[in-house]
Amino acid sequence: MEQIQPTIYYCYDAYCGWCYGFSPVISQITEEYEDKLAFDVLSGGMILPEEPTHFAPMARYIQTAYKRVEEITGIKFGQDFLWHVFHPDETDWYPDSTKPAIALCVFKDYYPDQAIFFARDLQYALNFEGRDLTDNEAYRHLLDKWNIPVESFYSKLKSEEYREKAYYEFALVKQLQVTGFPAVLMQVTDSKFYLLSSGYTDYETLKRRIDKVLEELAAEAK
Repeated sequence: MEQIQPTIYYCYDAYCGWCYGFSPVISQITEEYEDKLAFDVLSGGMILPEEPTHFAPMARYIQTAYKRVEEITGIKFGQDFLWHVFHPDETDWYPDSTKPAIALCVFKDYYPDQAIFFARDLQYALNFEGRDLTDNEAYRHLLDKWNIPVESFYSKLKSEEYREKAYYEFALVKQLQVTGFPAVLMQVTDSKFYLLSSGYTDYETLKRRIDKVLEELAAEAK
């Protein structure tokens, strides 16, 4: 088995509330281990309706679920997002995981090592600022923040090439047998993966699991 640089794969979806709550944890882990590990984010394709489906049914579920996410993770959902949650008959949202997944694939062209932080920005845009991630304009403020060329970004966002990249990630997440989000895996050889977390995991627990794998790898290398 060929050794590779150990790589953390963060499997998430832009519409996953628990992933939003997990954003500070995985961001802190990335900052702490960036000199020891490679990091990548894979979009899971949690919401892929064959026909556009209104937000109302999901909104009614979130009306109670979001409080649990806040209590467990300490994250806060913004009033602009919660307006849509508590006005299910008035919101014009039709959630679909495809566009934010494409946007992430485009972002990786520019800053592949920063993808976890862009995923965090996408989740903040939705869950705090209440931006509709199916709307191209929801991404414009992030292009300025990350110094990404506007025309190039929007050209790629609409292209079949980057849609295929997004769908490749959806397929890869399935191949990794991830059934819920967030999930964190570490790849240590071509064929060996460790599942470090399935569902929300706090920082101390995730750090302990990463350190344990790194200790095992160091012992094997001796």
